[in-house]
Amino acid sequence: MKNEKWTAENIPSQKGKIAIVTGSSSGIGLEAARVLANVGAEVMIAVRNNAMGEKAVQKIINQNSKANVKLMLLDLAELKSVEKFVKQFEQKYTKLDLLINNAGVMMPPYGKTKDGFELQFGTNHLGHFALTGQLLELINKTPNSRIVNVSSIAHTRGNIDFSDINWESRKYNAMKAYGDSKLANLYFSYELIDRLGKTGNNPIVTSAHPGWTATDLQRHSGIFKFLNFLAMKIEQGALPSLRAATDLNAKSGDYFGPDKFQEWRGYPVKVESNALSNNKKIAKKLWKVSEDLTGVKI
Repeated sequence: MKNEKWTAENIPSQKGKIAIVTGSSSGIGLEAARVLANVGAEVMIAVRNNAMGEKAVQKIINQNSKANVKLMLLDLAELKSVEKFVKQFEQKYTKLDLLINNAGVMMPPYGKTKDGFELQFGTNHLGHFALTGQLLELINKTPNSRIVNVSSIAHTRGNIDFSDINWESRKYNAMKAYGDSKLANLYFSYELIDRLGKTGNNPIVTSAHPGWTATDLQRHSGIFKFLNFLAMKIEQGALPSLRAATDLNAKSGDYFGPDKFQEWRGYPVKVESNALSNNKKIAKKLWKVSEDLTGVKI
């Protein structure tokens, strides 16, 4: 697969499909939403900032007047907001073909979600865990549905400390906490696959990472912002997520990332997450902790 150049032109028609893309007011989320809308999907821009969400919708429509994009408010750092979003979505729709868990925060100063979780772990993992869990019945009822969890190269920096998951006892390390949250995204994908297989419900569950892409996500890191001239453009960085979401040959467990040096740049191919991310015992432990913390039983 190293020599192929998979681009948005490879995406089959998504006409008739309904998609949710979290964190799609900017960056690779907005680009994924734009591309999916351009190939016929009805796309839900799921974001916490109404003004930014409206701008994102308008930007897509300005480029394609036929695009079917809608805005719904979703704050992944607040479990009540997640629950409200799901209820509103289920009032309008009877199926969900594609859920792209894209939203995230990267290396902010120490903070907590409205529910008291460390901000990165609470937003990047627990928010998406709660969202997916509450949408899963709808996803299970939809033939050929798919869930995509967006991780990061930074998962290799992660090693979750279950004794201090909210960083209340340790000195806060924003990069380490980010790595933990991105590792958690992969544990969630792999354990979800195992659990769905046992129930006989088999939406495809894939993962992706954008390599090094220049986005607003890096605003809290001076070094990453400084080196962004080395990064890929957003159009290229969104391709792994789009491939994970639409490739007809993708299977549950596939993980897509760029094909060049250290998976920083290039075109999306199947890549491998690290050994720690494949530890089933830790994945099961995280699942139980996530259910306990969110109150969402999957």
